[in-house]
Amino acid sequence: MSVEQNTSASAPPELSVVIPVYNEEENLPELGRRLLAALTPRFADFEIILVDDGSTDRSWELITNLHQEHPQHFRGVRFFRNFGQHPAVFAGFQAARGQVVVTLDADLQNPPEEIPRLVDKLNEGYDTVGGWRQQRHDSWLRKFPSLLVNRVMGWVTGVRLKDYGCMLRAYRREVVDGINRCQETTSFIPALANLFAGRVAEIPVGHAERERGASKYGLGKLVRLNFDLMTGFSHLPIHLVGFLGIAIALLGLGFGLFLFLRRLFVGPEVEGVFTLFAILFVFVGLNTLGLALIGEYVGRIYREVRGRPRYVIRQTLGGEE
Repeated sequence: MSVEQNTSASAPPELSVVIPVYNEEENLPELGRRLLAALTPRFADFEIILVDDGSTDRSWELITNLHQEHPQHFRGVRFFRNFGQHPAVFAGFQAARGQVVVTLDADLQNPPEEIPRLVDKLNEGYDTVGGWRQQRHDSWLRKFPSLLVNRVMGWVTGVRLKDYGCMLRAYRREVVDGINRCQETTSFIPALANLFAGRVAEIPVGHAERERGASKYGLGKLVRLNFDLMTGFSHLPIHLVGFLGIAIALLGLGFGLFLFLRRLFVGPEVEGVFTLFAILFVFVGLNTLGLALIGEYVGRIYREVRGRPRYVIRQTLGGEE
């Protein structure tokens, strides 16, 4: 390697793009072409980090081809198995060297051509800029859980954003460094970034229908994500359950006193037994919800105490291989 190449490799690039990849062999060739077309005219030096999250198709082979064809721009990180989207982004953040770091999905639903607009907005003095899918091409089975996530995150973090679920986001180097210092095994990166960002902005971005491949985020993962959000960034849910328990106890005490007085003055009633069963089922359901929330917190503590790594890397391409 020449001295000129060594100097270029040691200088941090202007931009890093982190892309988690899981079974996206049909989208990777076009993704690579569109990224180069969008970034080359605008940025003098940039890197694209493709994190293969345990794909079972030809994704890693295609990532290797992109690295071999454009070694100055494409890098690869390969997991031993599938660890999930957010661990893949964490791995990309650890590998990224750019002064600005952008995250993007590999499914081409968010256009790579929007990246310069996010960077322009970041240069206005913001620490984090998120994309807002103004005209989203997804079914209501995806839109409704996302709406719930947005409401929960705005409620828990106090930062009101229209679209927490959009992966197309830009971060300053200082925010990424703060995220990299966090060691919890389960977290939600857009919310975590708000803890280190002084100014947060959002801009509308394009959104297209998925033309190739299948979505990797089903309803079960979205429900799991909501539990992570509620228990990972606030103790408010457990406090609400505590207050609700006190209210139910007082209500039950008052209702029991009412039934006792009624029995003394009116006599016993048989026809109200089904009402009592209905009330009992409501109380049992609320108690079960409280136990589930407590179990979620305990489970998170257990995962953190074990200290297992977020991910295990099998192979890297580019950078320090």
